[in-house]
Amino acid sequence: MDCPVCKNAMITLELADVEVDYCSDCSGIWLDAGELELLLGAPEQSGQLLNSLKIDSQCAEKRRKCPICLKKMQKIVVGEAKPVLLIDKCAKGDGLWFDKGELQDILNRAELDKDSKIQKLLSDIFPE
Repeated sequence: MDCPVCKNAMITLELADVEVDYCSDCSGIWLDAGELELLLGAPEQSGQLLNSLKIDSQCAEKRRKCPICLKKMQKIVVGEAKPVLLIDKCAKGDGLWFDKGELQDILNRAELDKDSKIQKLLSDIFPE
């Protein structure tokens, strides 16, 4: 699978029993549909997070292509905190794209990783 940013091949890594696709060039992360929920492991809280995702139809950022279906992804606003955090979501539901640091930012904002287990895994696997 190719990175939607760099267009280079991504590598597959296992993070907390979830396979994630990682771009070693731009440090972006692709999660297939359902993998964010598996990674978070807290159904009620992850459901609240996913329900907080809103399409930003006014976004001026260039829309990237989904690495699976190759259709343009939607720009999604995560939560209501400032500064605004935008991620990319496949309109067909294939998955989510996180630029460098965005997945960690979401975990911090949503307070879904109280014991920092996922944060530690991310920092061990994806160096700064």
